[in-house]
Amino acid sequence: MSGSAQAMRLVPGEVDLAALRRVYQGGITLTLDERAQEAILRAQQTVDDIVASGRVVYGINTGFGKLAQTQIPASRLADLQRNLVLSHSVGLGDLLPDNVTRLVMATKIISLARGHSGVRIALIEALLRLFNAGVMPCIPEKGSVGASGDLAPLAHLSLMLLGEGQVRVDGALMPAREGLASVGLEPFVLGPKEGLALLNGIQVSTALALRGLFEAENLMAAGLVAGALSLEAIKGSLKPYDARIHQARGQRGQIAVAAAVEALVEGSEILGSHVNCGRVQDPYSVRCVPQVMGACLDNLTHAARVLQIEANAASDNPLVFSDSGDVISGGNFHAEPVAFAADIIALAVAEIGAISERRMALLLDTGLSGLPPFLVRDGGVNSGFMIAQVTAAALASENKSLAHPGSVDSLPTSANQEDHVSMATYAARRLGSMCFNTAAVVGIEAMAAAQGIEFHRPLQSSAQLEQEIARIRQQVAFLEEDRLLAPDIEAMRLWASRCDWPDFLTALLPSQQTVSSGE
Repeated sequence: MSGSAQAMRLVPGEVDLAALRRVYQGGITLTLDERAQEAILRAQQTVDDIVASGRVVYGINTGFGKLAQTQIPASRLADLQRNLVLSHSVGLGDLLPDNVTRLVMATKIISLARGHSGVRIALIEALLRLFNAGVMPCIPEKGSVGASGDLAPLAHLSLMLLGEGQVRVDGALMPAREGLASVGLEPFVLGPKEGLALLNGIQVSTALALRGLFEAENLMAAGLVAGALSLEAIKGSLKPYDARIHQARGQRGQIAVAAAVEALVEGSEILGSHVNCGRVQDPYSVRCVPQVMGACLDNLTHAARVLQIEANAASDNPLVFSDSGDVISGGNFHAEPVAFAADIIALAVAEIGAISERRMALLLDTGLSGLPPFLVRDGGVNSGFMIAQVTAAALASENKSLAHPGSVDSLPTSANQEDHVSMATYAARRLGSMCFNTAAVVGIEAMAAAQGIEFHRPLQSSAQLEQEIARIRQQVAFLEEDRLLAPDIEAMRLWASRCDWPDFLTALLPSQQTVSSGE
């Protein structure tokens, strides 16, 4: 990794969303707070003492799942852990991208360093060294049901430590042994419980859900900007954003969104040009932005709280409690909290796109918007934004299907030993497609709204919105006559996906409201 990377110190149990967002964005190296070392060493000693005593404990000297009653002799414990990793490496599909894989590695390091897993500190240090060198495990995206942990994908992470399979460095594949050697490591022979500790846990589900959260936050800000641009384009009323309305209801997200939109349009000449126009009501997609987007913000805030807890959790099984010497088998690997959080994020992402698409349709309807039909001067010869709205409708509709909750699904596994599962991994993974779709929808709306504002020249919008219009115009020219719009739509999708929004917008977002305790 580049020498310009910034160092981040992880305090297991206290890593906040701001730190996790920085892991996702890249350009950092990780160190482990030295206070974690004692708990790690004590848990490992507890495992060693159990093996030495000959006491039979699940996960240390037994088989796994339905084979938990099978005792394994000490001479074969290394084989047990290696075979566990190999047998569980059954993932399929595209590899997780590096930004998600960084989150997987970081949250696995945090979990192991809580001191309840019983692994050697050398194993955690190896993961840190590989992360900091940009040596990424190749983790297929499909194959986990989100209970008993993300077994298959985390097995593929663990293969790297065994020197098996491949790793990825700057997008290039190489044998795992070469990746280990590049940072001065030899393949590990896993000790008692180490393979199980690596495989058990919900770090892949959590990482995918965190990606969904961070991308949804970007879309939340983009949707507010696009909505404000549309408000200006149709010369809509600002009265529904009056703080007294929202205080009377009391929903925090709604209050915050109304204030943010007012801040976005503050000082607008367009707004001042129709103060006495007599307009009483705009369609809901404009009038109810605080109610809809505020509810989305509240859902994202709730999901963020759940995911921050899960990112810091000890979620493998069994867990080691070194103060008493107990090793207790439970179910922290069940990813139901992550599944619910992912489903909540999905609802918010779908609604951000749904209300945006309706505003886009409103802009094109000259009877409602007062703008030229389809936002083009020579209509008939030119179709303008007609079919761009069709694309937005297709994507918003696709998100309706994708928003179906994953958490309500379950299929038994492991001969009915694992008879209820969370499906959190799919629930979180589908957020990537949903955020892609919504970014395109919001981008199309913003492009159309900027076009609509141009018809009000020489009147100026607010300084904030004029800055956004200028940014849009750097990528997308005014549509004077029909042209190829697909490249413009892609440029606007990227506009909506960015994270550098005005401070008063990012201040609304959960991952922007915390400062890492490890800084």
